Amino acid sequence: MAPKSQLDEPSYGSDKDGLVWAYLFTSEIAGRAIDTQGAAEWLATSTSEKKDGFLWLHFNLSNSACVRWLRQHVELPDAFYESLDEAASSTRLEREDDALVAVLHDVLFAFEFDASAVATVSLVAAPHLLVSARGRPLRSIDRLRVSVKAGSVFRSPAELFGQLLRDQAEVLVEIARKSSERVDREEDLVLSRGRASGRTELGSLRRMLVRLQRLLAPEPAALFRLLSRPPRWLTEDDVRDLRQAAEEFSAAVSDSVALGERIRLVQEEIAALTNERTSKSLFVLTLVTTAALPFNVVGALFGMNVGDIPLAAHPHGFWSIVAFVAVFTAAVGWAFARRR
Repeated sequence: MAPKSQLDEPSYGSDKDGLVWAYLFTSEIAGRAIDTQGAAEWLATSTSEKKDGFLWLHFNLSNSACVRWLRQHVELPDAFYESLDEAASSTRLEREDDALVAVLHDVLFAFEFDASAVATVSLVAAPHLLVSARGRPLRSIDRLRVSVKAGSVFRSPAELFGQLLRDQAEVLVEIARKSSERVDREEDLVLSRGRASGRTELGSLRRMLVRLQRLLAPEPAALFRLLSRPPRWLTEDDVRDLRQAAEEFSAAVSDSVALGERIRLVQEEIAALTNERTSKSLFVLTLVTTAALPFNVVGALFGMNVGDIPLAAHPHGFWSIVAFVAVFTAAVGWAFARRR
């Protein structure tokens, strides 16, 4: 068995069998890191020996050997293996025989407000086993591992799965909080200074939140449906814990929906400011064009070089035309100002 210090290294690689990490929970004791050989030996023991414990295995799907190892050492539902190959576009949470099979969406570990930084994790929960598999490092899974390493005690795979939902909710709350701070700054600029320079950033934030809501929102509803007919091995404490986790996750989704609505209102305010500025610019342009119109008309008429040009021989003809243009321009300006 590999040394514990080596197993606890924060690496997102995997061993030759695709195992990223494995933790063994026994008798209400914090999880203990084990390697692939130790996991295989524990899985080979009888059900009576597993009575007071369960195993959490986390695999990297980039290593094709993980599926071969799972098929060799543990019996899992076919729905779980099918979920590893399909490109899931929506959440799946279903009961397969006496196991729970789930395909959940999560943000990447290096998430930086990129609307495309979302991937999936496939899970299967059985009486003494929780198996998770992902293609890329994910934020909530890493949070769950940190909790286990910190000494958190979990009584069953269902409780561990419920904690994963809570970690997902915390990640979503953190994203919403950071997004809200950025919206606060843009909203202050719009309301106090009339600036409308954050349309692109607000649009990006809104697209990100909408995509996260579309991918994550079905999870609580799917879990509530599943808990109406839970597997036999789920205790009342497990069902209550999962229901509470689903409610917390649903509340986090609702907060992100409210933030998206707030961003929409700020965008509408920015659009109104932009339209107002455009209208002002068009007004000024129209006023200048109208004021200059007499000059253009008079210049065109008197520049035709034909006979009988009015006031051509009059001693005060030039100043008469200037006075007429000035009076006309003043009248047009007064009329526009009054209408405004």
